[in-house]
Amino acid sequence: MSTLGTLLRRDLAQLFSGGRRGGAMLPVLFFLSVAMLYPFAVGPDAPLLAKTGGGMLWVAALLAAILPLDRLIEPDLELGLFDQWAMRGISEELVIAVRVLAHWLSFGPPLMLAAVPASALVGIDGPTLRLVELGLLAGTPGLAALGVLIASIAATLRGGAALGGMLLIPLAVPLLVFGAGSLATGGEAGLALCGAVSLVYLALTPFAAGAAIRAGRG
Repeated sequence: MSTLGTLLRRDLAQLFSGGRRGGAMLPVLFFLSVAMLYPFAVGPDAPLLAKTGGGMLWVAALLAAILPLDRLIEPDLELGLFDQWAMRGISEELVIAVRVLAHWLSFGPPLMLAAVPASALVGIDGPTLRLVELGLLAGTPGLAALGVLIASIAATLRGGAALGGMLLIPLAVPLLVFGAGSLATGGEAGLALCGAVSLVYLALTPFAAGAAIRAGRG
Protein backbone atom coordinates (compact mmCIF):
# COMPACT_ATOMS: atom_id res chain seq x y z
CA MET A 1 0.00 0.00 0.00
CA SER A 2 2.89 2.37 0.73
CA THR A 3 4.22 1.80 -2.79
CA LEU A 4 0.82 2.55 -4.31
CA GLY A 5 0.46 5.68 -2.20
CA THR A 6 3.93 6.87 -3.13
CA LEU A 7 3.31 6.31 -6.84
CA LEU A 8 -0.07 8.04 -6.67
CA ARG A 9 1.27 11.08 -4.83
CA ARG A 10 4.17 11.36 -7.25
CA ASP A 11 1.92 11.08 -10.32
CA LEU A 12 -0.57 13.62 -8.98
CA ALA A 13 2.22 16.08 -8.22
CA GLN A 14 3.57 15.70 -11.75
CA LEU A 15 0.17 16.05 -13.42
CA PHE A 16 -1.09 18.96 -11.35
CA SER A 17 2.13 20.95 -11.61
CA GLY A 18 2.92 20.34 -15.28
CA GLY A 19 5.49 23.13 -15.36
CA ARG A 20 5.25 25.26 -18.46
CA ARG A 21 2.71 22.86 -19.99
CA GLY A 22 -0.09 24.18 -17.81
CA GLY A 23 -0.66 21.17 -15.60
CA ALA A 24 -4.21 20.13 -14.81
CA MET A 25 -5.53 23.61 -15.55
CA LEU A 26 -4.88 23.36 -19.28
CA PRO A 27 -7.71 20.87 -20.09
CA VAL A 28 -10.12 22.86 -17.89
CA LEU A 29 -9.22 26.16 -19.58
CA PHE A 30 -9.58 24.54 -22.99
CA PHE A 31 -12.96 23.10 -22.00
CA LEU A 32 -14.22 26.48 -20.81
CA SER A 33 -12.81 28.24 -23.87
CA VAL A 34 -14.79 25.97 -26.18
CA ALA A 35 -17.93 26.63 -24.13
CA MET A 36 -17.33 30.38 -24.38
CA LEU A 37 -16.76 30.33 -28.15
CA TYR A 38 -19.59 27.95 -29.04
CA PRO A 39 -22.41 30.53 -28.64
CA PHE A 40 -20.58 32.86 -31.04
CA ALA A 41 -20.40 30.09 -33.63
CA VAL A 42 -24.05 29.01 -33.29
CA GLY A 43 -25.54 32.47 -32.89
CA PRO A 44 -28.11 33.91 -30.47
CA ASP A 45 -30.61 31.09 -30.94
CA ALA A 46 -31.21 30.09 -27.31
CA PRO A 47 -33.29 26.94 -28.05
CA LEU A 48 -30.65 25.68 -30.47
CA LEU A 49 -27.88 26.37 -27.94
CA ALA A 50 -29.76 24.53 -25.23
CA LYS A 51 -30.48 21.59 -27.54
CA THR A 52 -26.89 21.16 -28.77
CA GLY A 53 -24.94 22.49 -25.78
CA GLY A 54 -24.76 19.18 -23.92
CA GLY A 55 -23.28 17.37 -26.89
CA MET A 56 -20.80 20.19 -27.37
CA LEU A 57 -19.63 19.80 -23.76
CA TRP A 58 -18.97 16.12 -24.45
CA VAL A 59 -16.91 16.93 -27.54
CA ALA A 60 -14.98 19.57 -25.58
CA ALA A 61 -14.27 17.04 -22.82
CA LEU A 62 -12.98 14.54 -25.37
CA LEU A 63 -10.67 17.10 -26.97
CA ALA A 64 -9.49 18.33 -23.57
CA ALA A 65 -8.47 14.76 -22.67
CA ILE A 66 -5.99 14.78 -25.57
CA LEU A 67 -3.97 17.74 -24.26
CA PRO A 68 -1.94 15.96 -21.52
CA LEU A 69 -1.02 12.89 -23.62
CA ASP A 70 2.60 13.88 -24.24
CA ARG A 71 3.40 14.09 -20.51
CA LEU A 72 1.66 10.95 -19.27
CA ILE A 73 4.30 8.31 -20.12
CA GLU A 74 7.08 9.64 -22.36
CA PRO A 75 8.97 11.70 -19.71
CA ASP A 76 9.22 8.68 -17.41
CA LEU A 77 10.45 6.47 -20.24
CA GLU A 78 13.12 9.00 -21.17
CA LEU A 79 14.30 9.13 -17.54
CA GLY A 80 14.40 5.32 -17.31
CA LEU A 81 11.96 5.26 -14.41
CA PHE A 82 10.08 2.23 -15.74
CA ASP A 83 13.38 0.29 -15.73
CA GLN A 84 14.03 1.34 -12.14
CA TRP A 85 10.54 0.34 -11.05
CA ALA A 86 10.93 -3.03 -12.78
CA MET A 87 14.23 -3.62 -10.94
CA ARG A 88 12.39 -2.99 -7.67
CA GLY A 89 9.73 -5.54 -8.54
CA ILE A 90 7.02 -3.02 -9.44
CA SER A 91 5.30 -4.20 -12.59
CA GLU A 92 4.40 -1.95 -15.50
CA GLU A 93 0.76 -2.94 -15.06
CA LEU A 94 0.72 -1.62 -11.49
CA VAL A 95 2.40 1.64 -12.50
CA ILE A 96 -0.08 2.10 -15.35
CA ALA A 97 -3.09 1.38 -13.13
CA VAL A 98 -1.95 4.05 -10.68
CA ARG A 99 -1.21 6.43 -13.57
CA VAL A 100 -4.76 6.00 -14.88
CA LEU A 101 -6.18 6.88 -11.46
CA ALA A 102 -3.92 9.92 -11.14
CA HIS A 103 -4.76 11.06 -14.67
CA TRP A 104 -8.48 10.80 -13.99
CA LEU A 105 -8.18 12.71 -10.70
CA SER A 106 -6.25 15.46 -12.49
CA PHE A 107 -8.82 16.10 -15.21
CA GLY A 108 -12.08 14.22 -14.56
CA PRO A 109 -13.40 15.99 -11.42
CA PRO A 110 -12.09 19.41 -12.60
CA LEU A 111 -13.98 18.98 -15.88
CA MET A 112 -17.14 18.03 -14.00
CA LEU A 113 -16.83 21.20 -11.93
CA ALA A 114 -16.11 23.27 -15.04
CA ALA A 115 -19.25 21.85 -16.67
CA VAL A 116 -21.37 23.92 -14.27
CA PRO A 117 -20.28 27.36 -15.54
CA ALA A 118 -19.97 25.95 -19.07
CA SER A 119 -23.62 24.87 -18.95
CA ALA A 120 -24.61 28.43 -18.08
CA LEU A 121 -22.65 29.72 -21.06
CA VAL A 122 -24.58 27.51 -23.49
CA GLY A 123 -27.92 27.82 -21.69
CA ILE A 124 -28.66 24.17 -20.84
CA ASP A 125 -31.16 23.51 -18.06
CA GLY A 126 -30.76 21.68 -14.76
CA PRO A 127 -31.97 18.21 -15.84
CA THR A 128 -29.68 18.28 -18.89
CA LEU A 129 -26.74 19.38 -16.73
CA ARG A 130 -27.47 16.45 -14.42
CA LEU A 131 -27.23 14.04 -17.35
CA VAL A 132 -24.03 15.71 -18.54
CA GLU A 133 -22.47 15.36 -15.09
CA LEU A 134 -23.53 11.72 -14.74
CA GLY A 135 -22.22 11.02 -18.23
CA LEU A 136 -18.87 12.65 -17.45
CA LEU A 137 -18.68 10.66 -14.22
CA ALA A 138 -19.23 7.46 -16.20
CA GLY A 139 -17.13 8.38 -19.23
CA THR A 140 -14.08 10.28 -17.99
CA PRO A 141 -12.50 7.20 -16.33
CA GLY A 142 -12.59 5.54 -19.75
CA LEU A 143 -11.09 8.65 -21.35
CA ALA A 144 -8.34 8.61 -18.72
CA ALA A 145 -7.59 4.95 -19.41
CA LEU A 146 -7.54 5.55 -23.16
CA GLY A 147 -5.24 8.53 -22.69
CA VAL A 148 -2.70 6.49 -20.74
CA LEU A 149 -2.95 3.60 -23.21
CA ILE A 150 -2.41 5.82 -26.25
CA ALA A 151 0.39 7.69 -24.47
CA SER A 152 2.12 4.35 -23.75
CA ILE A 153 1.90 3.26 -27.37
CA ALA A 154 2.92 6.67 -28.74
CA ALA A 155 5.90 6.94 -26.38
CA THR A 156 7.40 3.77 -27.85
CA LEU A 157 7.00 4.88 -31.48
CA ARG A 158 9.08 7.37 -33.40
CA GLY A 159 6.92 10.39 -34.03
CA GLY A 160 4.18 8.77 -31.95
CA ALA A 161 3.23 12.01 -30.18
CA ALA A 162 1.75 13.34 -33.41
CA LEU A 163 -0.40 10.22 -33.71
CA GLY A 164 -1.72 10.27 -30.14
CA GLY A 165 -4.81 12.33 -30.81
CA MET A 166 -5.56 10.48 -34.03
CA LEU A 167 -5.47 7.18 -32.16
CA LEU A 168 -7.52 8.34 -29.18
CA ILE A 169 -10.45 9.93 -30.98
CA PRO A 170 -11.69 6.79 -32.82
CA LEU A 171 -11.42 4.67 -29.67
CA ALA A 172 -13.30 7.32 -27.67
CA VAL A 173 -16.23 7.43 -30.10
CA PRO A 174 -18.28 4.81 -28.15
CA LEU A 175 -17.97 6.91 -24.99
CA LEU A 176 -19.03 10.00 -26.89
CA VAL A 177 -21.93 8.25 -28.62
CA PHE A 178 -23.39 6.72 -25.46
CA GLY A 179 -22.63 9.70 -23.21
CA ALA A 180 -24.01 12.34 -25.55
CA GLY A 181 -26.75 9.96 -26.72
CA SER A 182 -28.19 9.85 -23.20
CA LEU A 183 -28.93 13.57 -23.56
CA ALA A 184 -31.09 12.95 -26.63
CA THR A 185 -33.06 10.07 -25.12
CA GLY A 186 -33.23 11.44 -21.59
CA GLY A 187 -32.83 7.88 -20.32
CA GLU A 188 -30.26 5.99 -18.29
CA ALA A 189 -29.47 3.30 -20.86
CA GLY A 190 -26.87 5.49 -22.57
CA LEU A 191 -25.21 6.25 -19.24
CA ALA A 192 -25.08 2.56 -18.37
CA LEU A 193 -23.49 1.71 -21.72
CA CYS A 194 -21.03 4.58 -21.34
CA GLY A 195 -20.04 3.24 -17.93
CA ALA A 196 -19.70 -0.28 -19.33
CA VAL A 197 -17.34 0.91 -22.09
CA SER A 198 -15.32 2.79 -19.46
CA LEU A 199 -14.98 -0.36 -17.37
CA VAL A 200 -13.75 -2.32 -20.39
CA TYR A 201 -11.09 0.31 -21.11
CA LEU A 202 -10.09 0.43 -17.44
CA ALA A 203 -9.68 -3.36 -17.35
CA LEU A 204 -7.67 -3.60 -20.57
CA THR A 205 -5.40 -0.58 -20.29
CA PRO A 206 -2.91 -1.75 -17.62
CA PHE A 207 -2.15 -4.96 -19.52
CA ALA A 208 -2.07 -3.45 -23.02
CA ALA A 209 -0.05 -0.39 -21.96
CA GLY A 210 2.34 -2.51 -19.89
CA ALA A 211 2.94 -4.80 -22.88
CA ALA A 212 3.56 -1.78 -25.12
CA ILE A 213 6.14 -0.35 -22.72
CA ARG A 214 7.96 -3.68 -22.41
CA ALA A 215 7.96 -4.12 -26.19
CA GLY A 216 9.36 -0.63 -26.69
CA ARG A 217 12.04 -1.18 -24.08
CA GLY A 218 13.07 -4.47 -25.61
